[in-house]
Amino acid sequence: MDTVLFLLFTLSYSTLIAWGLKGIHRNHLTTWSSLIYIVTIGLIYDNAVMGLGKWIGEGTFLEFLNALRFWSHAFLTPLLVLYSVGVLRESGIKWANTTWISIISTLYTLFLIILEIQLETSKLTLIPKMEFGVLRYVSSESDGGPPIMVLLVTVVLLIASIIVWKKTNWPWFFIGTAVMTIGSLVPIQINSSAVTNGFELFLIWTLIWTKKRLVKDELKV
Repeated sequence: MDTVLFLLFTLSYSTLIAWGLKGIHRNHLTTWSSLIYIVTIGLIYDNAVMGLGKWIGEGTFLEFLNALRFWSHAFLTPLLVLYSVGVLRESGIKWANTTWISIISTLYTLFLIILEIQLETSKLTLIPKMEFGVLRYVSSESDGGPPIMVLLVTVVLLIASIIVWKKTNWPWFFIGTAVMTIGSLVPIQINSSAVTNGFELFLIWTLIWTKKRLVKDELKV
C-alpha cells in the first residue's frame, strides 16, 4: 500500500509544479518565493526513490539513490527560509526587502545546510529497511524524530505565515505549516510510513498556492 502512496505522491508533486508554473511570468520566477519549485523537485525525487525501491532491489545502486535523498534534503529544505522571506516581500512587508534581512536570511539558510550536514548527512551509515512494502535505506542512527534543521525551518515558516495572514488575510500558508508541524510531532497509530509524506504534500500545496495567490494579487494592482 505504501508503495502506491509514494508513487501517488510523486505524481501529485509533479502535478503541483505544473499547476504552480502555469501562468507564471518569467519575472515572477526570479523571486525567492520561486524556490518552492526547487524544493518540490527534491520531493519528487524523494518519493520516487521510495516508491520504486522494491523494484530496483537491495544493493549498492539503491543505497546510492537513497544517500542522494539525504543530501538533497540537507541542501533543499533550508531554502524554505528564503521562500518565506520572498513571500513576505510579495505580501508588501517593507522590512523584508531590506539588505539586512537578505543577509541574515541567506546566512541562516547556509547555517541550516551546514548544521544538517554536520549533524546528520556527513555521518550517514545507511542500512536497508523493508517496511509496509517499501524498500529503502535509512540511517542506522535515526531516532525517528525530526532533525534540528527541520524544526528551525518550521519556526521560520510559522512566523512568516502568521505575518502574511495578518497582512493579507490569507490563512493557507499558516494552515499548511500548522498541519505539517502537528502531523510530524503527534504520533499517529497507523500501519503506514507514508503519513508524514502526506502532511508534506499538503504543506507544499499550500506554499505553492500562496505563491500563485500573491502573484495573482500583484497583477491586479
